[in-house]
Amino acid sequence: MNNLRFTRLELVGVDAQKFLQGQVTLHVERLELNTTRYTTICNLKGRIVFGLWLTKITPEHFELVAVADQAEDLAKHIKKFGAFSKMTLTVVDEVYPTVDGHQTVFSTEATDLNAWQQQAILTGQAWIQAATAELFQPQELRLHQRDGIHYDKGCYLGQEVIARLWFKAKPKHWLHVIQGSSEAPAPATQLANDVEVVNSLATDAGYIALVVAKPDALQNLDVTILELPEPLSGDVARPQ
Repeated sequence: MNNLRFTRLELVGVDAQKFLQGQVTLHVERLELNTTRYTTICNLKGRIVFGLWLTKITPEHFELVAVADQAEDLAKHIKKFGAFSKMTLTVVDEVYPTVDGHQTVFSTEATDLNAWQQQAILTGQAWIQAATAELFQPQELRLHQRDGIHYDKGCYLGQEVIARLWFKAKPKHWLHVIQGSSEAPAPATQLANDVEVVNSLATDAGYIALVVAKPDALQNLDVTILELPEPLSGDVARPQ
């Protein structure tokens, strides 16, 4: 049985957009209406604490979807940091994912979660859950190639560290999709030095997984490195 679940929350109020703009890595003001994008809330060290799929219904009405094991803590975070903002957060219901191109959308109609996980992993759509909170930096997950982080927006949590990595350095580890023949490793498992699992799924032949790794470290493992879709297959560094 698949234990992965997703919770939808609604954030409504005149300050909703301004609040989110100061929290997430995505440029909320430029997000098109009724468009869902995966984005993150980071800590001051630039590590991802919460992952969420964000949909702007109007500038005063947003839907947020998180993996269920993060939903309660995400709600607490928003209520804490948004205590003086004119907005209301409501936990709405359980929702179900479907891959739409290189993105994911949600509805209340039940879907095949194993099928979604397989498609998400093979298309590089990494997601954060409780086990992987505070382990990865957004650029390591290729979030900028998924339109989930923008480097030309104002301040947000962790922005200083994230911007410095983008403009002055390059990650040593980044996202790859692999196929192995053993039992599927759990998220946050270290397969070796410089290889850490983000998401995984058991298959008939073993498993597939998204890992953050140094490319050279993968060469020493008994796994097959699969190709990511073109939008996520390029260099993670800033174009020179």
